[in-house]
Amino acid sequence: MFEIKDDKIILYIKAQPNSSKNKISKYSNEMFKVNIKAAAVEGAANKELIKFISKEFKVSKSDIIIKGETSKKKQLILPFREDILKKLKEIK
Repeated sequence: MFEIKDDKIILYIKAQPNSSKNKISKYSNEMFKVNIKAAAVEGAANKELIKFISKEFKVSKSDIIIKGETSKKKQLILPFREDILKKLKEIK
């Protein structure tokens, strides 16, 4: 689901574009599921994903690194902060 490495939090997610609303939930013991309203066309879903995660965890969009841009399975790298860690542990 996530790991802490070099003062960063790495989230392992499965992105679900074309959803009715943006939300994050537990997908499995290894991954979160992030529903995104935008379609996976020309990077629109990735932009919406970064915008949603930025708002959800109160992190600047420029501080979010995305790996796996063309895959549904992605890694999101966020700066380490205790409030983010706490919120991640509360996701069901």
